[in-house]
Amino acid sequence: MRITDWIVRPATVDDAQGLAVCHIESWREAYRGLVPDHLLDAFDTTRSTQQWTRIITELPNATDSSAAAAERRTLLVAVAGKPETAIPASVRPGPRGTEILGFAHAGPPRDNPRVADRELYALYLRAARYGTGIAQELMRAILLPDTDTALWVFEENPRARSFYRKFGFAADGARRIEPFSAASEIRMVARRGITERR
Repeated sequence: MRITDWIVRPATVDDAQGLAVCHIESWREAYRGLVPDHLLDAFDTTRSTQQWTRIITELPNATDSSAAAAERRTLLVAVAGKPETAIPASVRPGPRGTEILGFAHAGPPRDNPRVADRELYALYLRAARYGTGIAQELMRAILLPDTDTALWVFEENPRARSFYRKFGFAADGARRIEPFSAASEIRMVARRGITERR
């Protein structure tokens, strides 16, 4: 077993501010040059914290069997901490002030018509943690192996596209331009039986 200084667990409301900081700083680190600077610089931690609080409070109970697993929204965080001191992720609270190193958010697809059963809405990691295995662990934890999954990624983000290919994602030809940036996004889809390539 590899010793790490981080763990992956479900997000709690106490993680909202840490998620906001991680999300904003990850965008600034990854998208400077793709997204206009004035937009990146205008991100507001207070507003983002409120949005993450709403998202977390609206997450379904993981034990609720009324919805298929693919239809459930899931939000996982990678936090600083020692795995050997962690209690099981299903019951571990998020202490206030915990540093969020990265996160993954997935749920029902937003595309209409649907091209997959599930969508990876976001996977972000602080740049200082690139290459540590955190992103891989978040992907392993968020993906459902027998469920088609789609995502959107900036075409001019070769690092992210290469990472997703390792998990079986391939561009399906769809593209879009976000209203806030002239950069185009491409859709990538992983079909059932997702396997990680090393």
